[in-house]
Amino acid sequence: MSRVIRVFVAAFAIVLASIAGAQDFSGLARVDPESSRVSDLRSGLHLELGLSQGVPYRVYTLPDPDRMVLDFREVDWTGLETDTLARAAGVNAVRFGGVRPGWSRMVIDLVQPMVVDLVDLRVDPINGQARLDVKLAHATREAFEAGSVAPFGPDWGSVPPDLPRPKPDVGEGRLTVLIDPGHGGIDPGAEREGLQEKELMLLFAFDLRDALLRVDGVDVALTREDDRFVSLERRVAIAHQTGAGLFISLHADMLSEGRAHGAVVYKLTDQASDEASALLAERHNRADILAGVDLTGRDDVVADVLLDLARLETQPRTDMLARSIVDSLEATGVPLNRHPFRSAAFSVLKAADIPSVLLEVGFLSSDRDFNNLADPVWRRKAAAALRDGIQAWMITDRAARDLVRQ
Repeated sequence: MSRVIRVFVAAFAIVLASIAGAQDFSGLARVDPESSRVSDLRSGLHLELGLSQGVPYRVYTLPDPDRMVLDFREVDWTGLETDTLARAAGVNAVRFGGVRPGWSRMVIDLVQPMVVDLVDLRVDPINGQARLDVKLAHATREAFEAGSVAPFGPDWGSVPPDLPRPKPDVGEGRLTVLIDPGHGGIDPGAEREGLQEKELMLLFAFDLRDALLRVDGVDVALTREDDRFVSLERRVAIAHQTGAGLFISLHADMLSEGRAHGAVVYKLTDQASDEASALLAERHNRADILAGVDLTGRDDVVADVLLDLARLETQPRTDMLARSIVDSLEATGVPLNRHPFRSAAFSVLKAADIPSVLLEVGFLSSDRDFNNLADPVWRRKAAAALRDGIQAWMITDRAARDLVRQ
């Protein structure tokens, strides 16, 4: 049965190519919320998706969590509500949004293992409107996992093997700071009262970029400059590609217990400093999986040893960076957590040769932090404080490296 499933999934790559070649899909396809739904069938599930025009697509399933993933040429999801689609008993959750430039993704978390049984895209020859039907059938765990293989394709969450990796400029000369606005695209991050973490962190990243560009000897790059999904592995690869000498990832999470307040600076470690940090890292690291990307099992023993050697030099520089950031935020009056230094196994911090920190600027679950983060004046003030901390670290770091050379 696994052979049948694999051929069935592979056939959609052929269908995608034939659809794209047979019809010129110009403009942006818009979803029709009135004709889009997920319903239960005795045999499984039925997804109906109304579109303003036909689009190339592909469909596949992935485990842990069990989910069906649909990739499309870019789709405008305006008006479609996740709660409406997730009403079916066989569905745990539904997410959709941008996943890379020009492409969109829908992910449906399944209550139990199912395999793709039927896919049909029909385009009305008169008005050009399209209807995509996907039917899933209940399956055994073995059959589901045998047929659940992420398709290979250019930059669908993977990193090109020939990505250039110039050595970061950490001595004399210019320093490139890579700012990483957390989440994006299909992954909104935390949400409260209509505000999303991905949007707030992008705005904060722009403020920080503007502040850093006024510092002599500093260049700035961003892992994303719009609402797009960037995999965790890709964010680390961008750090090497840009020759970054410093990596800072920006977040504003929400904790259900609502007891977290103020900024926290996280460093990479295998053992989390506390239970809350461990849970936060687990949630961040699962962002790729929830967006349909599965990059588990990529490390090996040799790679781990080499990374540990690289971190022997990087770790004390990262410690100095974290201290400098906290000192500057405190001096400027930016609210800090009672324990502003923490550590956990954040995948986005795994550029072993680049000082890297993850900054929770605040927590959306805190009323005070939420109001601050929603205030553009406060964001600019916090960005200026963060810039001052980075600049102070640059001076200390270069002085320390000069002493080592002597």
